Amino acid sequence: MARRSEHSLEEIKEMILKAAEDIIVADGFQALKVRRIALEIGYTVGSIYMVFENMADLIMHVKGRTLDELGDFLDEYSADCPSNQQIIILAKKYLEFASQHFNLWSMIFEHRLPKDQVVPEWYQNKVDQAFVRIEKLLGQLAPEYDQKYVQAAARAIWSGVHGICILSLTDHLPDPQIQKIEEDINLLVRNFIRGWVITPV
Repeated sequence: MARRSEHSLEEIKEMILKAAEDIIVADGFQALKVRRIALEIGYTVGSIYMVFENMADLIMHVKGRTLDELGDFLDEYSADCPSNQQIIILAKKYLEFASQHFNLWSMIFEHRLPKDQVVPEWYQNKVDQAFVRIEKLLGQLAPEYDQKYVQAAARAIWSGVHGICILSLTDHLPDPQIQKIEEDINLLVRNFIRGWVITPV
């Protein structure tokens, strides 16, 4: 460990976030404690609160990084196929990310801000951005539909995919079980798109 004086605040911030992620990956979100983070990086608890307002602020930044990682993962797929097939691919890649990064992924939804705190705008923008890919593809399937209707449909179909993941996933699932979840996702997406395109509101 380098001496503390050798780290800038930005470097300390990165160390904190990386340590927090490592703890969550290893032992789950409930194991994340500020004193454990401080011990991992060799700094005091006070040093952590020089970088983040409080523990909730730190957690929101970990969640934001996870959303960024998820977005990069989804963007790796090949787009050389019809829009409906692309939606299925994205849904299956979402399942793959959730399975491979189960503790970080589940933390996004497990953690809730205190009632007196508002979701930061920068974080809400990341959440909204997660739906843009699906909105674009649904819009290509039915360009005559109103944009607000397309946005609502994107949230509905993705909520269904997410629901399947939530109900089905535990970490370290064997391949046959993952394949069964993929079949469920495929069934949901195909039938949603078929009904949505044919029968608009």
